[in-house]
Amino acid sequence: MSDTTNCPRTECSCPCLPKVTLDQAVIDLVESIALQENALSHILCAESRKMNAAMELDGLDLCKLLEVNDSATNMVHAVANLELVLKDKLEFISNNLYYPPAGTDTSSAC
Repeated sequence: MSDTTNCPRTECSCPCLPKVTLDQAVIDLVESIALQENALSHILCAESRKMNAAMELDGLDLCKLLEVNDSATNMVHAVANLELVLKDKLEFISNNLYYPPAGTDTSSAC
């Protein structure tokens, strides 16, 4: 048994993807969500550091401070929208998986 999917040979070369079990596919999906969540947390942390650095600048006028604040607000809104996408992705995964009850033999299914 090959450990990659059957890729038809065409003019356009596409990579052959490895065959994975359903369990591994779910693990990979959840892991990708976790990695994206981690990246978003780093973005928010960078925004916090940017705000702190702006507050420490000498001679910062109100206009510039409001610009920095607007920039941070826009980034927080963008991150919040991405969080909703990740939440929907996680809900899709959890709502569309079927796990048979423990002890159920699924090998004789139609």
